[in-house]
Amino acid sequence: MQNVTDRTSNPFDMSPPCDHACTPDGDHRAVFGYGDANADFHLVGDHPNVHGGTSTGVPFTDGVAGERLQPVLNEVGLLGDVYSDEPTVSNLFASYLHMCCLPDGESPTEGAYADLEPFFDAELRAIAAHVLLPVGERATAHVLYEYTARAAEMERGMAALHATPLKGRGFLVVPIRDPAEWSDGDGDRLRDELSALLASDYRQTADLGRFTATDGSYEVR
Repeated sequence: MQNVTDRTSNPFDMSPPCDHACTPDGDHRAVFGYGDANADFHLVGDHPNVHGGTSTGVPFTDGVAGERLQPVLNEVGLLGDVYSDEPTVSNLFASYLHMCCLPDGESPTEGAYADLEPFFDAELRAIAAHVLLPVGERATAHVLYEYTARAAEMERGMAALHATPLKGRGFLVVPIRDPAEWSDGDGDRLRDELSALLASDYRQTADLGRFTATDGSYEVR
């Protein structure tokens, strides 16, 4: 099933309860989901103070995470720019567990993450990507706990999980070590795994045609 919107930023009009402006002179209070609402790949980050976007309103920009991730995504064809504050996307959607901005140096409380989880979950299910790309320990732990039966994989640590495909409940999960912690070869490992996935039949669907009145197939997520 395809989504019906072609909007790039906040395609589903999320209105989370955000109190803090992202910049002193800015008019936005959140870094909303951004990209192709019909994407097969969903990049999941933590929050703006960690993975960027406070000045641009776009996830994985104006920071180390975007500077290191965007060129890899460009190489495999998911971004049309090597680096941009408003990248051209193809088959990719990006969003954060906690989209609201916070004062510099602050992180969300457990309660704040819980308050915004329904917004994140609703958008993730609306996008209905086949491949989830959680970035960093917090996002990876959340995705593995909520959307797979493989939360115990976190015991291996992010260095070992990086760019390692894990099958979930209707999703393929490829954890990404936080780009700020990348060592030599981490970017290449991610590029190679994404290239291999894009060249494969990564879509997880079920054929329900046997339950219909026709002889054709009926593929669903």
